[in-house]
Amino acid sequence: MTAVAGMGQLVRVAARRDRIMLPAWIYVLTAVVASTAYSLKTAYPTAADRAELAAGVGHNPSIAAIYGAAYSSSLGAIIAWRAGLIAAIGCALMSIFLVIMHTRGDEEAGRAELLGATAVGRQAPLAAGLALALGACTVLGLLIMVVCVLLGQPAAGSLALGLEVAAAGWVFAGVAVVSAQLTTSARSARGIASGVLGVAYLLRAVGDANPGVSWLTWVSPLGWSEELHPFAAERWWLLLLSVAATVGLSALAWALAARRDVGSGLLPDRPGRPEAAGWLRNPLALAWRLQRGWFWGWLAGFAVAGVVLGAAAHGIGALLSSQQVRQDLYRYGGHAGLVNTYFVVLFTESAIVAAAYAVSATLRLHSEETEQRAEPVLAAPVGRIRWAAGHLLTAAAGPAAMLAVIGAAAGVAYGTHGGMGHQVLRLLGAGLAQVPTAWIMVGVAVAVFGLLPRLTVGLSWGVLAVAALVSIVGPLVRLNHWVLDISPFVHAPKLPGTAFTATPLLWLTGAAVLLTALGLAALRRRDFG
Repeated sequence: MTAVAGMGQLVRVAARRDRIMLPAWIYVLTAVVASTAYSLKTAYPTAADRAELAAGVGHNPSIAAIYGAAYSSSLGAIIAWRAGLIAAIGCALMSIFLVIMHTRGDEEAGRAELLGATAVGRQAPLAAGLALALGACTVLGLLIMVVCVLLGQPAAGSLALGLEVAAAGWVFAGVAVVSAQLTTSARSARGIASGVLGVAYLLRAVGDANPGVSWLTWVSPLGWSEELHPFAAERWWLLLLSVAATVGLSALAWALAARRDVGSGLLPDRPGRPEAAGWLRNPLALAWRLQRGWFWGWLAGFAVAGVVLGAAAHGIGALLSSQQVRQDLYRYGGHAGLVNTYFVVLFTESAIVAAAYAVSATLRLHSEETEQRAEPVLAAPVGRIRWAAGHLLTAAAGPAAMLAVIGAAAGVAYGTHGGMGHQVLRLLGAGLAQVPTAWIMVGVAVAVFGLLPRLTVGLSWGVLAVAALVSIVGPLVRLNHWVLDISPFVHAPKLPGTAFTATPLLWLTGAAVLLTALGLAALRRRDFG
């Protein structure tokens, strides 16, 4: 029996397990590129419009840090500049989740050991997870190429854009499969791989924003993809860097997997204290101990995003030189001035991301139950409500802290040209005004966890996805207000720039409390486990 015996069957099983999640990833990322391409084609119909845009953003370091440097004024190059990096990061995240789910995740759940007892090679799960991720990235790249060709772009440039996105996914599939060999926890492996992705983004951002250290862009795998320059004398040879990195990382993971036991990691588990710390005496302290690493990582990301996006507000006029784009932006944030409208959109999108953290933190209840870690806690003098309340307080405090941090950081960055104290206060308030929208998502997740525990993960993320889609796409396509009203993100005050009113915040908070109470009441009455 070879080391990869049974790999084909494992790939089919993994694809069947991901028959909903994987097409959703591919559809959303393809839609991001397609919608961006269509909107840019409409907003900048002439070469003069595109040249003005490229000239305006070409000298703005903050915008270069976010999207990369604009290297050409052709429509295809503008599409690649605006959507390529976002889609590449999304593809990298898709690879990370796929690979770790089907390698370290299966080991942690005990499925890999069961498979190893059958006629399956030792390296077959690793090879299957890697093959599925590489195939998904390639399919995504080809779909992006087809979409761009259908929108009238040259085939060569469209292929280059698709490969730019796919190549980032290939490299981070390699990063993920190495990370899966290092720890015994899928969560830790995802954290390592995501951290590498974050470092790659920061290296590229600093290199693009500062010509004096532009070499940093070439250290980052995201920089390799970006420098491919679709639709402008494509540098096809750069794909060799991504392919070589993918092959090298995969070979390293193969060698590491052969040197460890199934279920173990190469990094030693840090032994805990012989006695628990004095503060670790209640379910709230336990929940914080379990989630604090994830929380600090998210908080740091929000702080960096606040500084970068706040600084970018100084060049927003150049970025939004098209009157059509400005009108589209006003549909989201109201006619309260271009910069204020920009911040409204920024904080709405930040609230959606913070809500994703809140849902993830709330779903820790589900994982603790299904993985049978909650039962020992509940065997002590701890009731279900008290146990759940610890995780819910963490889930509710997280988005509040993150939105406060991004508001304050944006105020500091935007106020560097004057009036910093005033800008910090008003943008801090604008960020905090979005907090109840994230709490609604916590309430939804708790309600589903209490009433329909088997559907907790899918329904919780599905409701967030629908709400986010309605709030982002709805104003642009002018959906009826009855449809828009289903998203809580639409109801938050459009701050800064408009008068503050507490009524929608009270309604949102009240709804979140009712949903949470409903879920906790159902949790008390249903069978556990």
